[in-house]
Amino acid sequence: MSVDAPNRPAPARRTVSRTAETWITGIGLGLAALLQGGFTVTINNASRAEFDDKIAPALASAGLSPTGDAYETARTLAAWFGFSLVIMILLAAIALFIASRRPARRSTGWWLAAAGAVCLVGTQLVLYPVAFFFFLAAALFAVRPTSQGSPA
Repeated sequence: MSVDAPNRPAPARRTVSRTAETWITGIGLGLAALLQGGFTVTINNASRAEFDDKIAPALASAGLSPTGDAYETARTLAAWFGFSLVIMILLAAIALFIASRRPARRSTGWWLAAAGAVCLVGTQLVLYPVAFFFFLAAALFAVRPTSQGSPA
């Protein structure tokens, strides 16, 4: 004779939406695109004469006086910013895709942490406030519970 388990309905478990993480990541992406992308586009579209007349004096008034050829240094920095922006967008896009498909996965935070690290390294620590958004979203993936309801 076998004893069957009583017919109890399973407790309702609802996965947590990752809306906060998605918004925070979106804010970080928007700021990075505006600041990194803006710098890259501005420097790449400036001719040598425009750079010498407008941008170099602004850099000097900000306390930045590069040694050597400032124009080539700025163009190199702009290329580095642009490349790191593309990598950061790819990492964040992967994280957002995984978060939309499988919000219970905590490993998505690693993708966002990598995007934050790329933001830090790619901007040579200049945009650390922007990288904070990616690190905050990664931390929320790590600490927020993945389900609601009683685990009966």
